[in-house]
Amino acid sequence: MKIIKTPIPDLLVVEPSVFNDQRGYFFEVYNQERYFNNNMQMQFVQDNESKSGKNVLRGLHFQKPPFAQGKLVRVIQGKVLDVAVDIRKGSPTYGSYHAVELDAISKRMFYIPEGFAHGFLTMEEDTIFAYKCTNYYNKESEGSLLWSDETIGIKWNIENPILSEKDKISPLFKDFNSPFKY
Repeated sequence: MKIIKTPIPDLLVVEPSVFNDQRGYFFEVYNQERYFNNNMQMQFVQDNESKSGKNVLRGLHFQKPPFAQGKLVRVIQGKVLDVAVDIRKGSPTYGSYHAVELDAISKRMFYIPEGFAHGFLTMEEDTIFAYKCTNYYNKESEGSLLWSDETIGIKWNIENPILSEKDKISPLFKDFNSPFKY
């Protein structure tokens, strides 16, 4: 397993060791000891999975404390552009984002800790996306930011993605009062 730091502290890309042979492949998605030995000391309590067609954009979502979630995300089938936005007040990278492509072939994963808004754009049909979460989902704690907010400036490379009604009307970053502290 290889851990790759991103320009935003605490956001990490995980490249697992994948063992391929004539039967197929095998890799460890999560091994607590290996993660802990790499200073990734999170504990997961919930796994989620979504399936989407091409050009579906989900996000930018987060859960407010005390139900904030860290997420280890990966693609089981297909390909996504995965994005995390730093929403921790006082952070030197507050309002900055980092994007990474995740796909079923590379098996790369992205760790997004609490204090980040998260979203992804599917780049292939029938994309299956999996999340390991450090806290339980709580509907009353949902929060979001507008995916196309020019202040954040995410380069999604799409003009008209397929969106939920909620994601069409999410607040702008300038109107956002973050509940997260750095």
